[in-house]
Amino acid sequence: MTAQAPNSPLIFISAGEASGEHYGTQLIHAIKQQAAVRNLTPTFFGMGGERMAAAGCERIVKSEDVAVMGITEVVLHLPKIYREFSRLKSAIRQRRPAVAILIDFPDFNLALAKHLHKLGIPVLFFVSPQLWAWKKHRIHDVKKYIDHMLVIFPFEEPFYKSHGVHAEFVGHPLADEPLPASTRDEFATRHALNPASQWIGLLPGSRLKEIRANLPEILSAAQLLTTRTPNLQFTLPLAATLTSDQRAEIRSILQLHAPNLDLRLVDDARAALFHARASIVASGTATVEAALMGNPFVVVYRVSPLTYSIAKRVVTVPHVAMVNLIAEKRLVPELIQHDFQATTVVQSLAPLIEEGPQRAQMLAGLREFRKRLTPSTGSTTSAINRVAGITLDVVQSSLPGSGR
Repeated sequence: MTAQAPNSPLIFISAGEASGEHYGTQLIHAIKQQAAVRNLTPTFFGMGGERMAAAGCERIVKSEDVAVMGITEVVLHLPKIYREFSRLKSAIRQRRPAVAILIDFPDFNLALAKHLHKLGIPVLFFVSPQLWAWKKHRIHDVKKYIDHMLVIFPFEEPFYKSHGVHAEFVGHPLADEPLPASTRDEFATRHALNPASQWIGLLPGSRLKEIRANLPEILSAAQLLTTRTPNLQFTLPLAATLTSDQRAEIRSILQLHAPNLDLRLVDDARAALFHARASIVASGTATVEAALMGNPFVVVYRVSPLTYSIAKRVVTVPHVAMVNLIAEKRLVPELIQHDFQATTVVQSLAPLIEEGPQRAQMLAGLREFRKRLTPSTGSTTSAINRVAGITLDVVQSSLPGSGR
């Protein structure tokens, strides 16, 4: 076992996917900053990406080596995932961190939580698994192995507390992000857009599988829109994680389904949403970003018939879109699976482009939505800083002379 100096606590941190790794990087910086005020110099080890490594996390396991998607991919990579998991367990046993922070990536991280709990290491879980939607049986593992669940959606705190889990709504990190700094004219110049036109954002998803399923119908809807509202241009943000081959395939989809559409591929989804008149957004994190930008939009999504059939049986929430779950009402239209047709998209989106009661009502609802993603404590502390403070409180409670 590695000995730790009282003022140099060792912190274990685990993040598997890109969004979690982004939060992990921010969290390391925030913990270091707050620790300096408390006369602490923490060190970090665990699993993460290159950004976490640059922030000062010693990577025992690289997140890119275990973050695979889909059942087939997971099965093929099981031996490697098991090896990496075992390496992490061994490092935890040897080094005995003062606290562990697990970020999202629930299948992997909940298994880690069990091991950490057995060793008596306090476990914080940031960005909850969506147990309230499905796999509710796993709440027993959360109750047993997680000391503090730090949630980013307001309805999650009462859900967990009703099951006896120590949970706290810390706010959503995206709500703390500043609005894009670029002006409309700057964005127009950068992407050869006409500032006098109305721009419509098209966000079919960040992964190629989603894009293949959603983009053709979105393009059909865009073409229908231009027949009734001629002064339109369209922006399609591409995720930085897409490879050059994947980008080439997207261009082929555009050429096949909408060769004459006045459309620009852009590299900044938040700026595209901020400057758009309205948008068509695939279900996922982008719907939260669109809502925070105050951009009226329609939610769409399509999966395979088998996946949809299974999901209908196991998902028990009243809405698909996270925005509607948080608002506790149908704030934005949801067009899922069979309802996702070009004509229904246009019927739902057209009133949001025009000045009128439907657009005004949604804009008011989006302003209220933003307020809901920040705890009503009157504090201006960001979500990341709240998590950092909670982490250091746990660290200090275990130091000699803490009285706990």
